[in-house]
Amino acid sequence: MTSPSPMRRPRRDAAANRAGLLTAAAQTLATDPGASVDAIARAAGLSRRALYGHFDDRDALLRELIATGAQRFNDIAEQSADPSSPAPVALARLAARLWTEASHVQVAAAIALDERHVAESAAALAPLRRTVMALVRRGQDDGSLRTDVAAPTLARLIEETARTVIVRLDASSPEAGSLAVRAVLSIAGLSWREAETLVGAHPDILGEAA
Repeated sequence: MTSPSPMRRPRRDAAANRAGLLTAAAQTLATDPGASVDAIARAAGLSRRALYGHFDDRDALLRELIATGAQRFNDIAEQSADPSSPAPVALARLAARLWTEASHVQVAAAIALDERHVAESAAALAPLRRTVMALVRRGQDDGSLRTDVAAPTLARLIEETARTVIVRLDASSPEAGSLAVRAVLSIAGLSWREAETLVGAHPDILGEAA
């Protein structure tokens, strides 16, 4: 019988340590956004030296958190890009799914969307931004979304609204998901009555944001 490779366990341990550091970083930053490398390492049950074995510095760790969170957002955008749904419905569903994900990893999401990390976030969230732009153009073409501003500007306004909601709303509030969806629909051009009618006709949208 062939014995297991001696390299397997160290590789598994290294992967587990890296994942543990990312989890510890998100949890530590939730209570202290300025948490030091030492604090993050301690929370992961590792030494400062072990942390530096995975990440060159604190910024590198934050960039990894951004990349991880952005990939999850991008995956949701890809799954939500349904050309058969009216643009406002697709946009509401995308907002609901993104909110659900962000509420679970709100600290990592806030880091990814923080103004201090604009450059990294812009690149990492490019697929999501393309999805939003496509929905905006489709909605403007059929008149279901506001046309008083150019598509790139409207897409950016939607992005900024979503960023503010993720960073500012209390994820534990039972109304947070609904507010997130309605805020996005409002900036996209729907009145509060139109938003009410839309989510009433598609109750699964708010179910996804719960």
